[in-house]
Amino acid sequence: MEKEINRRHAYYNEVVKKALQQKFGYKNVMEIPKIEKIVLSLRLGKEKENAKTFNNAVDELTLIAGQKAVVTLAKKSVSNFKIRKGQKIGAKVTLRGERMYEFFDRLVSVALPRVRDFQGLSTTSFDGRGNYSFGVKEQIIFPEIVYDKIDAVRGFDIMIVTSAKTNEEAKELLALMGVPFKKVK
Repeated sequence: MEKEINRRHAYYNEVVKKALQQKFGYKNVMEIPKIEKIVLSLRLGKEKENAKTFNNAVDELTLIAGQKAVVTLAKKSVSNFKIRKGQKIGAKVTLRGERMYEFFDRLVSVALPRVRDFQGLSTTSFDGRGNYSFGVKEQIIFPEIVYDKIDAVRGFDIMIVTSAKTNEEAKELLALMGVPFKKVK
């Protein structure tokens, strides 16, 4: 029995690989950049004291990702922020494989177009090693979140880790995969 692959994954295999190989002249197919993982991370400021809102935020992140969120703990105490070592301060989810492509498809085709006054994602958020990070200001752009059941509007960060060696390669990969970047004037 063969697994059914996501439409973005199939599109990558059929179209994006060939386009990248032509543009950058890769001699080996293993050199062609691909998306390795997507990490969603949520930091909770004042909400970390209230267990109910903390649990609601973690549950929402789990619902958005389609995979259980891991609670992150403080590594050391910081008195200025009233943080103690071992205290719960956020949550994260690392997506790989078909779940990653499923989330990427929902992000690009459903969630980002629902952002109010959306002009495109910035092209300056690459880290120099081919990874791309950006923040989402409201979790309500995802269709899994029922607006009437949320207790607060929260944002979270999304990091797309690629196997690209340079920002140019990563930008081309993500643009071909459907990420809407801002048009440079």
